[in-house]
Amino acid sequence: MNRRAFLNQVKTGSIALGSLSVLDALATPASAQGEGSLVRWDIISFDFSKTPLAGSPGGVAFASFDADHKIKFTGSGSFVAPASGGASSHAQGGGTWETFFPDSVSTGRGTYEVRKLLSWQFANFQTPGPNIDLIGDPREGANGNVLLAIEYSDGSEGILGVACHGGGAPDGILEGVIATKGFVTYWNREPPTPGVDGDRTTFHVS
Repeated sequence: MNRRAFLNQVKTGSIALGSLSVLDALATPASAQGEGSLVRWDIISFDFSKTPLAGSPGGVAFASFDADHKIKFTGSGSFVAPASGGASSHAQGGGTWETFFPDSVSTGRGTYEVRKLLSWQFANFQTPGPNIDLIGDPREGANGNVLLAIEYSDGSEGILGVACHGGGAPDGILEGVIATKGFVTYWNREPPTPGVDGDRTTFHVS
């Protein structure tokens, strides 16, 4: 969702705003730190059979807590980044989930919805490269990480962490996702494999 569409939802009341400070944040141009900005996140897909590569929505990413227990996510969404870098209820989005154990046997699946922004840490804007951006303005591509409170379709709650290490990213950002589901902690992200579609993410800050 772009900034204008988000603002239209605010005006029509489909997104409730709790304070004038959030309205002020929406009206403020994006800063170099992404504060008071509209941030979109995506688990993305690359078709490695084509050149140049094009990043599009609809990718998958895995996390695990051991070799046998894994969780798979798809998804995208957006949130307003508070100047504090902390929590905010002005977040939306979601996707699908599926758990596996053992030997890639599916043990559950469904959808999830984002309920709250817990933390957004902006690193920097991405260095432009040869890949085509089919999601947003490539000048708005950003590196960083986000923690989102989510609700699963089976009634359980958890946290989804999304991190992007794109072009020009500083050291310390691990590309991929991590998660919790109830008390289960999938804190090991699956790193992307060169030439294989999966485990890649991106942010756009507008």
